[in-house]
Amino acid sequence: MSAAAPVAASFTVLIPARMASSRLPDKPLADIAGAPMVVHVARRALQSAATRVVVAADDARIVEACRAHGIDAILTRADHPSGSDRLAEACERLGLSGDDIVVNVQGDEPLIDPALIDAVARILGERGDASMGTAAHAIDSVEEFANPNVVKVVLDAKGLAHYFSRSPIPFARDFAPGSAWWKDEKNLPEVARGSAPLRHIGIYSYRAGFLREFPRLAPAPTEVLEALEQLRALWHGHRIAVHVSAHAPGPGSTHPPISSVCAHCWVERGLTGPPSVFARACAHPRLSRSIPSV
Repeated sequence: MSAAAPVAASFTVLIPARMASSRLPDKPLADIAGAPMVVHVARRALQSAATRVVVAADDARIVEACRAHGIDAILTRADHPSGSDRLAEACERLGLSGDDIVVNVQGDEPLIDPALIDAVARILGERGDASMGTAAHAIDSVEEFANPNVVKVVLDAKGLAHYFSRSPIPFARDFAPGSAWWKDEKNLPEVARGSAPLRHIGIYSYRAGFLREFPRLAPAPTEVLEALEQLRALWHGHRIAVHVSAHAPGPGSTHPPISSVCAHCWVERGLTGPPSVFARACAHPRLSRSIPSV
């Protein structure tokens, strides 16, 4: 994926941020190298081709922290049942029209690749038959393929999502269970050669009109069973365009441990000394105290 690739249409990045988190309370404000986590996310998004980057927060403290660092933020209702509902309100508050493209960047991805943001915006801009866009990359290992925490996606002939699953799909019936069947070019049917299974990357683009409609759609049986919200769109007949990246996202670019983010910031700023010291400070289980600015 090339950062220099043209983006088909202007787009807005929305970053939903909520204070409640069972794993890490007050996660959006977790201090990393002197700035809250959500600010790092927004700064990465600002390196994309987005015309605007806005944090959609459920707490005034997030809004205040963002604005203190020069990041655009709006306060949304605290009682939204899902991130999609929060994004829908943000679309209304920002006055986005139905055809405007919105990219949803999660607020806990401080190393998100700006080129990936551009790619999911571009794929939706190019596909008038799709309501959503997302990304995927080829799976390399059997362990990834079998892991239910790794969501797989199968595409149709037009490059649109056919199905998402936590199960290993597509299932190669004529190959030994647990084998990397996609690497066995000699025995693969000719039509299946070069078609490695795909790992879904959890970033989405939407048309704003669909994003406002989505929370009102009834949950799909497949969505509930797989615990994958994007299946609701497919169930109701909407199409999802998929950008297939030539490689996996960089280390730690999606849901990284805070310790690795801190180490990354340490090295990125060209600081001397071992980053492990700074990383250990950031790895505190509650992050109730501020990590020293560097």
